Amino acid sequence: MSRKVLIIEDSPGIADLVRMQVGELGMTPVLCDRGDSGLARFHEGGIDLVILDLMLPGLDGLSVCREIRSGPDYVPVLMLTAKTTELDRVLGLEMGADDYLTKPFSVAELSARIKALFRRVDAMAARSGSAAEEVELQVPGLRMDPARRRVFVRDREVELTAREFDLLWHFASQPGRVFSRTQLLDRVWGYNHEGYEHTVNTHINRLRGKIETDPSRPEFIETVWGVGYRFRE
Repeated sequence: MSRKVLIIEDSPGIADLVRMQVGELGMTPVLCDRGDSGLARFHEGGIDLVILDLMLPGLDGLSVCREIRSGPDYVPVLMLTAKTTELDRVLGLEMGADDYLTKPFSVAELSARIKALFRRVDAMAARSGSAAEEVELQVPGLRMDPARRRVFVRDREVELTAREFDLLWHFASQPGRVFSRTQLLDRVWGYNHEGYEHTVNTHINRLRGKIETDPSRPEFIETVWGVGYRFRE
């Protein structure tokens, strides 16, 4: 069956661009131009991906994302925003968005993000079939349960978004290895577009804020200046 992509966007030009690209990828687009009507359509079910504008009439994108994440089932959310401040990106990620794309964006970038999110969904589904065989990862002060996707820092459970969990697992399972931002985009996000390394920075800042006692002096994820990041050995 064709995957259904819910596009919640009030700009007719952008909505039409996204609709055409979703169709080109062999998926079924479902359009809504208001936050409240978009959320209502999501609750009707059958949606496999939500592409969500930040600024919407009726209900803003952050509120829509929060409501989507409050449900029991995981559906990936790609947030579109004309804003470029760090705060707006962080707020979107805090509400549970998996990724964000800043307007204006290219069709190639949009296509790469959509494909990467579905690859990730498929990988999660494949892992769930053998979840009982996955082994917990433990290092001093940190424990990760991949089967239940739960994280404990100093015996206190920490709530991570799906992307934050994947990023932390990638680091923690390969301690001491340095990864550039470009490598992380390719291996964790599944796409690599020049100029989008700030996506990695934003996620790492959010992740440090959740797992580090003092994010300015991280115990787990270290910055290797001029190169990238690594998980402390």
